[in-house]
Amino acid sequence: MLSSFLIIKFLLAIAVFAISLGVAAYATYGERKVAAFMQDRIGPDRAGPFGLLQPIADGVKMFMKEDFVPANSNKFLFVLGPSIAMTTALMTAVVVPWASPVNGVALQVTDINIGLLYVFGVVSIGVYGIMIGGWASNNKYSLLGALRASSQMISYEIAMGLSLISIVMITGTMSLGKIVEQQSLGYWNVFLQPLAFLIFLICSFAETNRAPFDLPECETELVGGYHTEYSSMKLGFYLFSEYVNMFNSGAIMASLFFGGYNLPFASYFAQMVGQNWILSLIQFLFFFGKILFFIFLFMWVRWTLPRFRYDQLMTLGWKILLPLSILNIVATGIFMYMSGQIQ
Repeated sequence: MLSSFLIIKFLLAIAVFAISLGVAAYATYGERKVAAFMQDRIGPDRAGPFGLLQPIADGVKMFMKEDFVPANSNKFLFVLGPSIAMTTALMTAVVVPWASPVNGVALQVTDINIGLLYVFGVVSIGVYGIMIGGWASNNKYSLLGALRASSQMISYEIAMGLSLISIVMITGTMSLGKIVEQQSLGYWNVFLQPLAFLIFLICSFAETNRAPFDLPECETELVGGYHTEYSSMKLGFYLFSEYVNMFNSGAIMASLFFGGYNLPFASYFAQMVGQNWILSLIQFLFFFGKILFFIFLFMWVRWTLPRFRYDQLMTLGWKILLPLSILNIVATGIFMYMSGQIQ
């Protein structure tokens, strides 16, 4: 019994790993197609039908490029930086519930009761990958980009974490599985905590170094930022980790604020389909659609809004989002006290 449970969890972990990498690969294709559409261009259309093999061509190019290591760099840390960035990006999705259980087996790699703390712990470690890579390159532009990235990510993690305290207050748990399950009984949390969602969404852009918060990679000032000296698959790890983090951010936002895998009128669906695994498959596809929407939103904003100045970025984080997140906690506590939910 234990061995079969471990085998199922191992296969589920492999599936989550494959899905994360697959989405990251084709998000690069989607990014270029979205950019082309918004700029009245065609985008990739040579590698395969409609350019669908472009991510595979890019992957082959990354493997075939010269793996250059600067002569005066710290070679061990130079390799460790992108490894940490990619590893932490892939670790986040293990606490995400993908659908309702099938025959008693939860479609979630692990459902720990401190799932939110786990997510923030892993995300905070990802800062080291960027900082180590920038410092080990022995390049002043890489170092400045790494300093920008680390200060930006640390600053916005505070507001992001505080924004979720209100979710913990109204749900009484830090388990993503239980938070998603509770939303099947009533309203999605985005209707109960719209300000928390808005703060979390803005912080997600900063955490993933996406425009308009892409100052760590600001080519007009820092060439390529913290990964200026990287090439081949080391550079690929940094670029892929950004898209994996986009996928993870979409999954976390969908789980916390938009009901996760929950469908409207799920009970009627369950009666119609009859088979438990069919319902779980429909839930997974519905959940996956929510994630794809958020990935599209990341791309849409990138090709729409101009980049902030760095002082504007830090002002937004410390002087606007942080006070708003604290105010939201206080307002949530007052509302819960007045409604008798707490004594």
